[in-house]
Amino acid sequence: MNIATKPGLTGAAFATLLLIAFMMGANHVAARTAFNHGLDVVTAVTVRSLITASVVTLILWQQKVSFQVEPKHRKFLAWVGLLIAVQSVCLYSAVARLPVALALLAFNTYPLTTALWARVLYGHRPERAVLWAMPLMMVGLAMALDVLGAASGLGAAQHWGQIGVGVGFALAASITFGLALVLTQHETVGVDGRLRTFTTMATVGVLAAVVAFTQGGFHWPTATVGWWGLGMLTFLYGTAFTIMFTVLPKLGVVGNSAIMNVEPVFALVLAWALLGQSIAGMQLLGALVVVGTVLWLGLRKR
Repeated sequence: MNIATKPGLTGAAFATLLLIAFMMGANHVAARTAFNHGLDVVTAVTVRSLITASVVTLILWQQKVSFQVEPKHRKFLAWVGLLIAVQSVCLYSAVARLPVALALLAFNTYPLTTALWARVLYGHRPERAVLWAMPLMMVGLAMALDVLGAASGLGAAQHWGQIGVGVGFALAASITFGLALVLTQHETVGVDGRLRTFTTMATVGVLAAVVAFTQGGFHWPTATVGWWGLGMLTFLYGTAFTIMFTVLPKLGVVGNSAIMNVEPVFALVLAWALLGQSIAGMQLLGALVVVGTVLWLGLRKR
């Protein structure tokens, strides 16, 4: 997620950005652990979102932020909430089916889908840098996903039979997240970031809960390690968002920074250490191409 930074990013701000990236990557590793032990995606999204919304509510109350929203913003805040709900379910569904790092890499194509939506909806021409980045990122993603099945030794057909659904969910998450970013940028100008976070998380939590009840209720972990995974994914996600909207502004960073797009790298290391997931050397090179391209897009001078 690209944003501007003030000149002279401090060491504390840089370290905080890396901490957020680490917590976001660890959140997905924790989610995969919980999914491996009975937790379902909709339950994870419900718990994570409602608890995060509750924490942000306390922050809004403590900082005396008004909950009033202009009528012109309400519709689009609802749309953004709906899109983030779909994105959350799709991304966790990808994490449940793919190696965590690969799911996040496919999702990290969202700078491209954001540019596409901006073009389609608002007629914005993509910057030259984005046009240059598109084929490079696609090549890196193809390497990371081992599209021909060479690294797996299974061949393309059998390999895609194993990863196709997960990749589809990750790309769907990228598409919906890109649309949510574009609508947020163009249709919710003037809404306090903390309030926007609250409305989004609350909407996601409520929608996920409704879906859960229509599917027979929540599906909780069946083992202690699964409960630890649920607790950690909720703690990590909620803490990362709390830091993002309360600490970073004081450190001279507005919103997010492209530095946080190293999240898949942290996820790769954690998934290898904790889940035993690993990828081939060519896939690792592709992952570095994707992450490097996203970082270059976010940190380039404008």
